[in-house]
Amino acid sequence: MIWNYEISEITKGYSETEEQFCCVMCSQKYEKGKIYSENQSMYDAEGAVRQHIRNVHGNVAAYLLQQEAALTGLSDVQNRLLTCLLHGKTDREIGRELGIAQSTVRNHRFKLREKEKQAKLFLVLMHSISMETKSSIEKSDTGNIEELHAAATMVDDRYNISDQERQKTIRTYMDENGVLKQFPSREKKKIIVLGEILRNFEAGTDYSEKRVNEILKRLYEADYPTIRRALIEYGFMERTLDCMVYRIK
Repeated sequence: MIWNYEISEITKGYSETEEQFCCVMCSQKYEKGKIYSENQSMYDAEGAVRQHIRNVHGNVAAYLLQQEAALTGLSDVQNRLLTCLLHGKTDREIGRELGIAQSTVRNHRFKLREKEKQAKLFLVLMHSISMETKSSIEKSDTGNIEELHAAATMVDDRYNISDQERQKTIRTYMDENGVLKQFPSREKKKIIVLGEILRNFEAGTDYSEKRVNEILKRLYEADYPTIRRALIEYGFMERTLDCMVYRIK
């Protein structure tokens, strides 16, 4: 998950370990000591990951502005305005594109600046609490609150899932082989089950609808099309407009 990296790493777009550089946006890895070819030029591992980011993602800001609002916390207007700023547009040009007055553009600039300052202090506050209590915010009385998946279509109480809840739900609705006994009706339990089903697919791999059906039919023969649709609806998977290719989102 991109938010598990340090701010400096996210800003650069990649992390570094003793063995490799890793793109924080798609987890593409480049081993140190190897030479890579990018756009008919040769690069070491760090140069290659930088070229990868330019070629595939453009830059970190562009990547984040393309993500769901649930991930960035930006309103539609804020997203559009920041996109304009990224492209170097003036207040007059932004106002014309968004259909608002220049004074309104300046007001948005003011609010975004205040949001930035508040975000810095909030990060310090959370870090300070963790240091003082020797505990992180996700540790609750009923277990650790799990990370939601980055492509979640809407962040709400449905994703307030502890590890104990996950284990109990999986034991209730799935057998020891991961076969689904019944698709739950409650939203939170659906999300838990769908996350477990997603383990049967590999990130970065394209699947035909036929192959997706084959995998899901083995897990829930009673109504595998419902599972396929739910994986799309809840943002676990995505598919091309012609429905020919499915992949983990």
